[in-house]
Amino acid sequence: MARHGMRGMARGAAIVVAAAAVLSGCSDGGASGTASQAASAATKAASAAASAASAASEAGAALASASAEAGRKLDRIKGGAHAKADVKLGATADGSGGHKAAPVTVTNPTSESRTYAVQVNFKNTKGDLLDTVVVTVPDVPGGGSKNATALSNRELSGAVTTSVARAVRY
Repeated sequence: MARHGMRGMARGAAIVVAAAAVLSGCSDGGASGTASQAASAATKAASAAASAASAASEAGAALASASAEAGRKLDRIKGGAHAKADVKLGATADGSGGHKAAPVTVTNPTSESRTYAVQVNFKNTKGDLLDTVVVTVPDVPGGGSKNATALSNRELSGAVTTSVARAVRY
């Protein structure tokens, strides 16, 4: 979906640049100032659109990389048990440097100490995935709980919610 949006932005930028070229090439001596101003404004708009498309592309690539890394971390765990029900997340708050932070509480229902790997997704209010991280919570005592913090990989602004995507007890 993001690819189509970026293609549309790039296509729009190309149309604006083409229009600017036509306007600047078709001006007569008396209207050259107006046409030149229009061409300049169109070029600036195209540049802004291209910059926005580039930023969106970089953000998409960073998210894809974070998601792939989270998947690899959890997939490397052998002999683990699905443990999403053992994990609770607290309210998301502003962390340092513009990152978002969410408290993670893991409750181990088994009788032995276990380690947990928890994938936490950060989403905007529309439900769009903004970031994902894996938090390792070691040595959670049998029958006990332990706290940790999920910190976004990058700066996130606005209202952000979190959810447990996956959790493994091993």
